[in-house]
Amino acid sequence: MNNKIKKITIATGGTGGHVIPAYNLAKHFVDKDKFKVEIILDKRGLKYLKSRNEIKVIKIASATIFKKNIFKIAYSIMIILYSTFKSLILLLSNRPNLVFGMGGYSSFPVCVAAKLLRIPFIIYENNLIIGKANRYLMPFAKKVFVSYRELEGVSEKYKKKVCEIGNIISKEIINYENTISHNKKNKKLKILVLGGSQAAKIFAEKLTEIFKACINAKIPISVYQQCLPEQNEYLNSFYEGLNIDFKIFNFSNNISTYFSKTNLAITRSGSSMLAELINANIPFISIPLPSSADNHQLKNAIYYEKKGYSYLVEEKDLEKKLFELLRAVSENEKLLDQITNRQRQYSDKSVYENIDKQLLKIENEEY
Repeated sequence: MNNKIKKITIATGGTGGHVIPAYNLAKHFVDKDKFKVEIILDKRGLKYLKSRNEIKVIKIASATIFKKNIFKIAYSIMIILYSTFKSLILLLSNRPNLVFGMGGYSSFPVCVAAKLLRIPFIIYENNLIIGKANRYLMPFAKKVFVSYRELEGVSEKYKKKVCEIGNIISKEIINYENTISHNKKNKKLKILVLGGSQAAKIFAEKLTEIFKACINAKIPISVYQQCLPEQNEYLNSFYEGLNIDFKIFNFSNNISTYFSKTNLAITRSGSSMLAELINANIPFISIPLPSSADNHQLKNAIYYEKKGYSYLVEEKDLEKKLFELLRAVSENEKLLDQITNRQRQYSDKSVYENIDKQLLKIENEEY
């Protein structure tokens, strides 16, 4: 490399699906010891980086204009203008050579500021339909990094900017080896429930009753469930009452700790989590968030099910379909093996190599 790029700013939205890939990317650059890196996000995203102090993190305000109330729209526009002005000051102060926009509302003003200052920026999309922020930024982006070439929403005139790089997941997950087997000697379903704040309430209410039905039907299960801190007491009491082997945990940066204990996951359909499960070869059941923007979680879940990487149960069908599915995979050990074998044919091992190659191309260009 001729080291034109020395400083990188990564702008990301506030959900785990945006922040975690942003952190993984930042960590990759920091570990190379060639770049100075900072992450800009909104207050929602700070909770995902509480214990990760090796990278500078800056908070800005964020808002969406996609609201029905005209007064809320006006207020959101004011927030966006303020955040763009603040982003201009931040970028002028740090003078990065390159900006990454990882999607989400708080990435938008940073990328707009980068355009105004003639700093090249790259946007990254890991869902199967391009997000609203990235859609508006696409005409001005230098490159569009995507996880899958099947991405919807990219007009023909911008397709030359698109580079399929894979999912930006942690190197720990990429190199994780799944040693759990699905055989007649290990018929117990060891279920990992994931979903964070957007799934915790509904999962705590509905999955617990389905697990109770499993116990009543003598389907052997143990449960590792991610939940909100305020749900700890209820879930502990519930599972103790059923005499189920269980572990309750809140948001964890070391999710692979639980991968090694489970042979089936139940999860929302955010692209980052699904990518981690596939690379770790953990069979899973997707339950898409019905209110996700552009219904992108349903699109993700349908894609993975068609590939044979997972099962799909929509939230409206939980009570009707999930119990029967759990019974089926418990009675037929080959079903989970088939999914694991298909997952093993997929890997994101080359994602960071692909990113480095694209950066080398940018460094060799006049920008």
